[in-house]
Amino acid sequence: MSAATRLTTLESGLTVVTDTMPHLRTAAVSVTFGVGGRDERPDEHGISHLLEHMAFKGTTRRTPRAIAEEIEAVGGDLNASTGSESTSYYAKVLGEDLPVAVDILADILTDPQFDPAELVKEKNVIVQEIGAAEDSPDDVVQDLFVASAFPGQPLGRSILGTPQAVRSATPDKLRGYLGRSYSAPRTVVAAAGAVDHDSLVEMAARQFARLSAEAPPKSEEGRYKGGIATASRPIEQTNLVFGFEGVSYRDSDVYAVGVFNNLLGGGLSSRLFQDLREERGLCYEIHSFHWSYGDTGLFGISAGTDPADAHDLVGLSLDVLHKAATGATEAEVGRAKAQMKVGLLGALESGSARTDQMARQVLAFGRTYELDEIVRRIDGVTVEAVRAAGSRLIGASAMTFAAVGPKRGLDKVARLAEQFRPT
Repeated sequence: MSAATRLTTLESGLTVVTDTMPHLRTAAVSVTFGVGGRDERPDEHGISHLLEHMAFKGTTRRTPRAIAEEIEAVGGDLNASTGSESTSYYAKVLGEDLPVAVDILADILTDPQFDPAELVKEKNVIVQEIGAAEDSPDDVVQDLFVASAFPGQPLGRSILGTPQAVRSATPDKLRGYLGRSYSAPRTVVAAAGAVDHDSLVEMAARQFARLSAEAPPKSEEGRYKGGIATASRPIEQTNLVFGFEGVSYRDSDVYAVGVFNNLLGGGLSSRLFQDLREERGLCYEIHSFHWSYGDTGLFGISAGTDPADAHDLVGLSLDVLHKAATGATEAEVGRAKAQMKVGLLGALESGSARTDQMARQVLAFGRTYELDEIVRRIDGVTVEAVRAAGSRLIGASAMTFAAVGPKRGLDKVARLAEQFRPT
């Protein structure tokens, strides 16, 4: 770590990590728990996200309104997010008001009241959120894709849950999940900007003393299987996502996979954009993505197109994918590396982004990685490694395919997916 970045692990197992950024007058602070959607039991689907909402709905000391008014009285803001493997709560304030932010975050996370009346209201809010997602073909096709890649597993379920699962939640069920999951050994308090490390360590030790020192249970292992799923909707375009198993963020190939993903579909100069969009005009937008988890990953291509063009788009995209895996060039690799480095280095320009980056690194690896070290790893990726990574992605697993759109054409494009087999 650099002189500005410091890390302390308390006796309880909670970790405090900071990056003092002298050019900033604000401080971003987050409390991140290494648990998320994949840690839910079958009868808890969506509870991680519901708990995130309910944390802001009152404590012994503060009403929901008081929480909002107190943080905004110092010009700050609060937010939160839930993922498959982590749940984070954020605040941003002036440096001198960091104690206020930490006190509020600790209060809502260690003493939430789960008032039954507030729970009824918030469950209704989330059911509306689920409905909004169901009205979005982009969201629906992504959920179908993940569910087909990891069928019957927590990792394959949507973060939001289902209306039935959300409505079945009770205050006791929330308390049980919180007590089991929000424990000190899987908690990182991270801050960046106008922060003093020793002061934050003292605050965290005092404010989060209620957290259990017992580590939460391990997540269920992700088992990629692949599959095909379609959903008919009365819309104009066919929305497509198709791909293969990716790699864990602990995998030695993760940087090479990242470079391959960027040159394939990460920007305007990428192969997919230039071929499918610019040269052929088969879509308005197309990109590739790679999501890494602790034990597996997911790689795919996402696009929307006219139903009449969906079959051609899938076939041509797979052709572009194969050609990239065998013929990635030095120039393409160079551009992809530059894109990745700018994205990573941009974290230095934002206290909030840096806070999130540090928390994720500590949860994944037990340490932070200096940006210079990451840049060296990216720069060390060779053309040969990129080609090998691409070949690994398309040759190691069955295909996963999801499509949402008008019924016409869905069967035809699904049959194409069924015919595809790894080389």
